[in-house]
Amino acid sequence: MSSKVYCVAQFLPKPGKESELFKVLQQLEPNTTREDGCIHYTVTRHIKSPFAEGSSFPIVFNESWQSIEAFEQHCQRDEIVHFFETYCLAEDGLAQDWNVCIYTDNPPQKS
Repeated sequence: MSSKVYCVAQFLPKPGKESELFKVLQQLEPNTTREDGCIHYTVTRHIKSPFAEGSSFPIVFNESWQSIEAFEQHCQRDEIVHFFETYCLAEDGLAQDWNVCIYTDNPPQKS
């Protein structure tokens, strides 16, 4: 069984702040991709296609980590804590809402 975890971190920018928030999120990539346990970490923007008509927040990080521990260590790094405090939690931040979820590729455990 795999110990990998996959994270989808979605961000809804405040009106008129999408470009600015995207640039801030791009700045997190270089240090994060050098972290132990980081397999993949890319910020993306939602684009329209008739073959993918689902709804989403406009900015999404797609992440892969070697383990839940690696992901949790990442979340506690000063740079990541600062990002959430400054751009998400602060009243004058750039994000109106966010949704961070992690997933596994393991099948459900039998009870």
